[in-house]
Amino acid sequence: MTPLGWVAVLVSGMLFGAGLAASSMVRPEVVLAFLRFQDFGLLFVMGAAALVAGVAYALGPRVLAKPVFAARFGAHPSRFDAPTLVGAAIFGVGWGLAGVCPGPAIAGLGAGNLPLAWSLAGMLAGAFVQGRWFGGDDPGAAPAPARGA
Repeated sequence: MTPLGWVAVLVSGMLFGAGLAASSMVRPEVVLAFLRFQDFGLLFVMGAAALVAGVAYALGPRVLAKPVFAARFGAHPSRFDAPTLVGAAIFGVGWGLAGVCPGPAIAGLGAGNLPLAWSLAGMLAGAFVQGRWFGGDDPGAAPAPARGA
């Protein structure tokens, strides 16, 4: 990726975080209120995000010959199998217990909610465990570099 591409990624992430902060999704109590069927604001935030992403994925390849900061559009293989279901269940339970997922947790840290660092530490530990013990069978992963290279 070019340096300008990295700048675009940084700006996009900052815009995403600002949107999460503006919609108060960086506050775990708001997410937990949604999960208890007390506040449906998160439903509107997720619906708007899904709409924007759907339009971008549908129109992007039709309007652009190639991505702005990449050589071509990529294909991301996905699998619907037992490890995917188990991982999704663990993620969902953690999300429900803590009231945060990675994007809002990082944005929440930026907004000054420092206790979210504990949740992020748990997410990083879970990602490490997954990569260390279960990550070797990803067909979409880049091949490992040759030894001695």
